[in-house]
Amino acid sequence: MFEKNLHDLVRGIRTNKNNEAKFISACIEEIRNEIKTDNMTLKCQGITKLVYLQMLGYDMSWSNFNTIEVMSATKFTFKRVGYLAASQSFHENTDLLMLATNMIRKDLCSVNQYESSLALTGALNMAEEDRMVKMEVDYCDTVAKVIPECETLASENKLNEAIDKLLVLEKQTRAAGDAISSSKVLVCIVSLCYKVQDWTLLKEHVTTLCKKRGHFKLAVTKMVQRCCEMVPEIQDKERKMELIEILRTVTEGKIYVENERARVTRTLASIYEKDDEREKAAKVLQELQVETFGTMEKKEKVEFILEQMRLCFETKDYIRTQIISKKISTKYFEGEDTEELKLRYYRQMIDLNLHHKEYLAVSKNYFEIYKTPSVKDVEQKWKEALQRVVLYLILSEYNNEQSDMLARIKTDTNLSKLPYYQNVLTCFDTAELLNWSILKKVYSQHLKSKPGEPDSPLDKEENWDVLQMRVVEHNIRVLAKYYTRISMQHFADLLHLDLKEAEKRLCEQVVKGTVTAKIDRLDGVICFTKRKDTEQILNAWSGNLNSVMDLIGNVNHLITKERMVHQVS
Repeated sequence: MFEKNLHDLVRGIRTNKNNEAKFISACIEEIRNEIKTDNMTLKCQGITKLVYLQMLGYDMSWSNFNTIEVMSATKFTFKRVGYLAASQSFHENTDLLMLATNMIRKDLCSVNQYESSLALTGALNMAEEDRMVKMEVDYCDTVAKVIPECETLASENKLNEAIDKLLVLEKQTRAAGDAISSSKVLVCIVSLCYKVQDWTLLKEHVTTLCKKRGHFKLAVTKMVQRCCEMVPEIQDKERKMELIEILRTVTEGKIYVENERARVTRTLASIYEKDDEREKAAKVLQELQVETFGTMEKKEKVEFILEQMRLCFETKDYIRTQIISKKISTKYFEGEDTEELKLRYYRQMIDLNLHHKEYLAVSKNYFEIYKTPSVKDVEQKWKEALQRVVLYLILSEYNNEQSDMLARIKTDTNLSKLPYYQNVLTCFDTAELLNWSILKKVYSQHLKSKPGEPDSPLDKEENWDVLQMRVVEHNIRVLAKYYTRISMQHFADLLHLDLKEAEKRLCEQVVKGTVTAKIDRLDGVICFTKRKDTEQILNAWSGNLNSVMDLIGNVNHLITKERMVHQVS
């Protein structure tokens, strides 16, 4: 019945900017129905949305009893929401303050350390002076009258007179607890300063208004948002940089304006990048831990993290790039409208993996690109992606993961439309020796890129050397499968290598655990049988002994049978 959670509410408010009041009224009616239900999950969801609306200046005192109900919930996650709502909306004149006090006293004595710490934190939050207070006087009509007058004074070059008038009104609205009116006054002050291009006054008031004691978070947020809107409109680079630095200073450490701080920081990073100061841009953007921002949409978070990855990679900070990439969950790309970000992410990961020469990871990333609907719909794109999946897969070292992926790629029906790539994949999946000279002669022209096509991995000569090594490793695994003992000379001849190189390659495979082998250099023999430990030998001996005893029993039975038959006859 009720489908709107907090995320839907925030998204709806942003979508319905023209009819925000109407949309919020409808949401409040829905919340009234939610908190009346006996379902504690729905009740908690409704209180969560009311807490957010309280931050926007809407009254939630009518839901105080429901807040107490959520505070008394047995589930900790629900109880936490109740305490948050109480710390935001309860004040000294609240009718149910005695119930809240008793609830805090009860939870403080709880044996559960989390509940007792929550009660202690809730009590401290309710005692803070800067929490939201109940509005005593509504200054909406006064503000609606004074703001046009101040705009007229500013247009007549009487900016200081207009600002003084607004500052008096700002103090009155703040003292009366009228958050909405206070927001309008603050926005008007910075707008007038910007309109007359008085940058000194603008910086001064932005700084002082944010530092005033008892200011509403909503009012400061609205003012900072208005200043953020000014940043892209300013053409003078020096003025723009000054305003950005002021905004970064006043928003530092304030969670309620963390999104605005992140956006102006990103603007600052783009300015540094245009000035060819990528290291500065990367450093300033790394300060943002956007993955911890609770009010920022996932899409915007991913965009920020991708930008951080790009700048770190361009400044050759590969370790930090790898760390930052872990902040993005690939499950996010399973949602709608994420294809563009998905392709950006996997292409950046491909660049990073290629730097580290992690070919299997590159193949996996191309496979994710290949599975993207927008790529599969265009034949040229999916062919290009599938080709690179195959090439980087055969360039990667053999292990269980590589073998499993190779088997899965072979079953793809689209691979039949790329016959040469299908054949080379089959070569590595078949337990037969490969002749490197023949393989290179047959496939060298077909696996390289043609004029007008994107570069192929095998356009680089160094990758042919890697492929040759993979062929040798494949041949060693095949020989280990079919031979138990083989002379070193014959082994080297089958690999088309000299004795020293063949022994080196074999030792590498033994160290990696791909094959088990033992070299007898005196006799020049390689033994591929796996050495058994003591327990395995004893188990085998015990099994053989049991088999022998069974055979003896059968023979004894047959002899006895023959004797009895002979006696009867």
